[in-house]
Order: sequence, then C-alpha cells, then structure tokens
Amino acid sequence: MKQKTIFSLLLLALCCGITLTGCQEEYVTYEGPEYVMFADELTTCLVQSDGRSLPVTVASTVSCDYDRTFGLEIVDEGSNAIEGFHYRLESHSVTIPAGQMQADVKVVGNYENIEPTDSLGFVLRLVMPEALKWDLYEGSDEAKVVLYKSCPFEIDNFTGWCVVTSLLLYDFPGTNASYQRLVYTEKHPTEPNHIIVRSAFYDGYDITLGFDPSDPAEPRLLMEMDQVLSDEESVLGQVLGDNHILGGESPYNDSYFNACQSFAILWLQAYVEDLGAAYGTIGQFYNIFEWVSDEEAERLKREEGM
Repeated sequence: MKQKTIFSLLLLALCCGITLTGCQEEYVTYEGPEYVMFADELTTCLVQSDGRSLPVTVASTVSCDYDRTFGLEIVDEGSNAIEGFHYRLESHSVTIPAGQMQADVKVVGNYENIEPTDSLGFVLRLVMPEALKWDLYEGSDEAKVVLYKSCPFEIDNFTGWCVVTSLLLYDFPGTNASYQRLVYTEKHPTEPNHIIVRSAFYDGYDITLGFDPSDPAEPRLLMEMDQVLSDEESVLGQVLGDNHILGGESPYNDSYFNACQSFAILWLQAYVEDLGAAYGTIGQFYNIFEWVSDEEAERLKREEGM
C-alpha cells in the first residue's frame, strides 16, 4: 500500500507554502508555530526473530533548546494486535531531545506469537496539548502500525516437491493436461541461493531460479533471461524462430518469494529469437510456485494425477 508521508508533505509546505519564492531559495527557514505529529500515518514493521526494535517516527516543525516528552496511548478502534502478546512498546512516552526535530517510538514485535498469515496492527496516539496538533493534517497525532512476520531465509525450504500454477500453461498448455503441475526442485550445485526446477513448465526443460533475501521488506525472486522453456513446435504448433521458447524475469512486474510460507511469485517474460535476434514476445505470465511436503506430493500424484 502506498503510504502518505505526513512529514514529507510538511517539508513541501514549508518550502512552497511559507513564501512564494521559497522553493527557489537554497535555504528555507520555518518561523511558524510549533506542531508535533507522526511522520507517517502508516508504518509497516517487519517482525524478525532477532527481537530488534522497530522505529515509528515522531516529528516536530521546530527544534527547541529543551527536551520535549509526550505520552503515547493505544487506540482500541482500528487495533487488533494485542499489546503484551503480539508486541510491546519500549516506553509509553517519546522524548524529542533538545536541538532535535524528531524522535522514534520503539516497537518490539513478539516473533513467536505472530503467525505467517496474520495481518495485525494497532493505532498509536500522541498525548499532548491541543495547541501542538496541526489542523492542516487531520489525524496527524495518530499512526497505524502494521506488524508482519518476516522469517529468516533458508534455501532448503525451497527445495523438494513444488506445485506450479502457471498462466503460461493456461494460455499455452502444449502437451500438459492442466495449468498446474507437480515438479521437483533442488539446490544449484555451484550458485548459492539458487535452485534448479526440473521440467518447470514443459517436460525435459529445466530452469534456474535465484533468491535475493538481502532486503527482508522486498525479498526478490530472480530468473536470468534466455533460459529455454520449451521447443516451439510442441507448444505453439509452429516454428517461428530457432525452435526455442525462451524466458526470464519480467522487467515490468516484480517477482518475489515468501520465506515464512515457502512460496514464490514469478512474473515470466516468454519470447522467441531467431539465431540470437529478437523475433517476438509471446507475453508476460504470472506463475505461483508452492512447495509441499513429500506426503502432500504423494497425495497429489495419487488423487489428482499430477
């Protein structure tokens, strides 16, 4: 969800709203009244197993030569996370130090008590004099904090049996009887955090996928271009290029994975070349990879014919 950053709007207002020429000045000095607010009306906190605290920023329009301390309260309306069970505040007050214009409320999520599929949140409110609330930004004294569980990445959780649900197979089934298929994945022998997906979309054609867990907020699924997905004849019914359907990660949509629930989303670009020269794009296709247990795989083979 796209966040509305109140403090960014505040800076824009200070730049453009105080004077007509303010945005053309190298330096802009705010000389208005003191207001205090949350910098963001919505903050997403990824709760990890290391127990680190997560910041929710409080900002002021001015700095003062003394410390300013404000109380914090949890608003029941709009809150479904339970304080003391799903999370705790390091303090029920926040202090903006002398000479500073912002400070952080520290939130600590309880990793063990949050389920991977939970969507939890709570509303924080600043307890302060009415004169410090800026009427220009209604509700700026409140912030919604959303908690999501962020599991550590383990490549072994993305190996073994996997159910592929593919819009490529839906549009171009080839010899497949369904747009879903049960495939087997294994760690790449030389590339860390990469797997080989055996017969990923069509029999006999393997692909390689990579995982980039460096940013827990945006875990990326990777697929290099020019991987052979199939021959053209058996899928398209004709040969347009060099009889290879090639694929790679789409440049138009994000591909990602979920370490908690062991699934991945691949936006695949499929295309045809002729002797290395681009011939045409077949399309952009949404695909889901869901890893299952050996027992579930046996059931799918037995009952679903996968």
